[in-house]
Formats: sequence, structure tokens, C-alpha cells
Amino acid sequence: MPEDKPVRTAIIGYGLAGAAFHAPLIASTAAMEVSAIVTRSQGRQEQAQADFPKAKICCKVDEVFKAADQYDLVVVATPNDTHMDLGLASIYAGIPVVIDKPVAISSDQVEQLITASTEANVAISVFQNRRWDNDFLTIKKLIERGQLGKITRMESRFERYRLEPKPGGWRESTSPEEGGGLLFDLGSHLIDQALVLFGKPQQVYAEILHRRPGVAGDDDTFVALRFPDAVVVHIWVSMLAPEVGPRFRLIGIQGAYEKWGLDPQENSLKDGHRPGLWHWGREHADHHGKLTTYTNGVKHKMNIESEPGSYQNFYEQMRDAIRGKGPVPVPIEDALVCMKVIEAARQSALVAGPVAIF
Repeated sequence: MPEDKPVRTAIIGYGLAGAAFHAPLIASTAAMEVSAIVTRSQGRQEQAQADFPKAKICCKVDEVFKAADQYDLVVVATPNDTHMDLGLASIYAGIPVVIDKPVAISSDQVEQLITASTEANVAISVFQNRRWDNDFLTIKKLIERGQLGKITRMESRFERYRLEPKPGGWRESTSPEEGGGLLFDLGSHLIDQALVLFGKPQQVYAEILHRRPGVAGDDDTFVALRFPDAVVVHIWVSMLAPEVGPRFRLIGIQGAYEKWGLDPQENSLKDGHRPGLWHWGREHADHHGKLTTYTNGVKHKMNIESEPGSYQNFYEQMRDAIRGKGPVPVPIEDALVCMKVIEAARQSALVAGPVAIF
């Protein structure tokens, strides 16, 4: 597409994902614009129009697909069980598409999306924004530099505390069979991060529990992944943690890294801040991680400033991919591996034992 024209983007869904993540990130990316927003809720239509006065506000997805020549990208930010159908509709309309994680609700559905995208030669990517979290970028750099020696273990957590279900929250009111629950939601982020760092696991063990009355999906889940070369990753996602653990704990033969607290970008977006500000993606020094290393038997401890978080990189790379200047930021093939791990975790929970994979 011409360099002097912005990537015209239609966002389907204007809940938390669409309004707080996709729309502001697209609007703040050079040579991109929010051209249309699709939502059935009258209240969200009014909010979308207030947020983006120049955008077309639609109540039906057909309004986008019937005018496919007016859009260069579709973003699917709707409940998980709608992802495949909307993704296929975009592909069949010839419009590149970004689908929120975990893309679909089964590996069969992900494979259908891959096949359709390949046959139609239409770009597709997965919104795994947590690849650009400040703590994850820091861990990647520590591993690349070999500062901890050979990695043996990693702990990764998204823990919160909320006894009552979130009113109107589809993730808690939807069953796992329909894409609800924490394993699909936050769990897919942590699994994806582990896959980026260590490749495909050989074995999966999981405890997938549903503890709160009124919640349809899992709300307290543990997953253990065993990778080649004896690397072990433990993942916790829970809504029942009155006292949370460290966000990351990375252990190597020659050192360890521990990080508490969450990347600041989500809260910044919710507060109306946008990438481009000098402090974007940066956290207070009190939240920096702790690095422990040994040199000649001597222990050294220091604070490590986190790499700046950079969610904006996702849409910068997607813009360039649409213009034929590079690959999509997150290949859907990565989402297929993640989905197979989720399915193996569910199988492990049923048999109460480890499951071999890949």
C-alpha cells in the first residue's frame, strides 16, 4: 500500500481489549488510524464516537466486510469463541487481521485460520502484547547475555485477589469449552512467554481449579512445563491470591533474577497515557528487579533497571508487515503451539498427571 496513506483499521469489539489496548495503541502509531469501530452496545458506541470522532461506528460486522476496500486491517477484540469466525470473515474479505490472544478456542480452529490465511495470502497475527512487557524484555536480555549461566528454572505469575466475580465479565461467566477461564486468558500470555524463551516443551503438568461460586471457568491454575535441556517453567494464574508472589523468578547455574510488580503499560493506557511520552513503559526504581550472581564464589546483589516496555512495537511491526516490509509481529503458528500446550494442560488436569507433548 502507498507510504503516504495510513493503515485504515477497523476494530471489532470495544470492551477492555478494544478500548484500552488496541484503539489507543493504533491511534498513537505513525501511519495508522482507527477508521471504524464495531460494537453492539449503545453505551460503547457513544464512548467510541467520543473517543474517535472521525471513525465510523458500526453495530454489525457486515458493515466492515461489505466495505472491505475501505480497510487495510481488521482487529478482533471480542470474546474468544467468536475469534475464528471473525478471523475467517476478514481473511475471506481479503483484509489482514490481528486477533486477540489466544486466537481461538481449540488447535483445530487455529489450524483452520492458518490454512485460510495461507491459501488467501492474507496476513494474520496474534496480539500477544506481553512479549513487550518491561520485565519480559529484561529477562530476554539477561538470558541472551548469559548473565545467569545455564538456565534451570523459571517461575511466572499473574496473581490477583478478587472474591466476587466481575459483573458482566465474559471471561468469568463463560466455560472453558467456550474459551472462558484464566488458562485461556492470562495463562496464554505466560505460556507464550515461556515458548519464546525456551521453545517447545516436552511435558506438561497442570492443576486447573474452579474455586469461586458464580464463576464458570478456572480461577486458580498451575501449569508446569518441562523443556529440553532440563529447563522447568512453573506458571501460576489465580484470582485467589491475598498475597501475590514475584512476577518472575529466573534461576541459572550462576545467578538468579527476581522481579515483583506488573509492567506499567496497562495502567498507563487505562489512565489515558499513550506511547511517545518520555516515561512510557518505565517504572519507578522501587520496582526494579533484583539480580544475584556469583563470581569466584563471591555473591553479588544488585538492582536491575527494567527495559522500557513497548507495546507500540506490535502495531509498528504490523503496519510494516502490511506494507511488505517485514514479518508480522506474532506468527499465528506460535499461537498454535500455545493452544496445544493449553489443551495438554487440560488433559493433564483430567488425568491428574503429566502429559507428553511435541
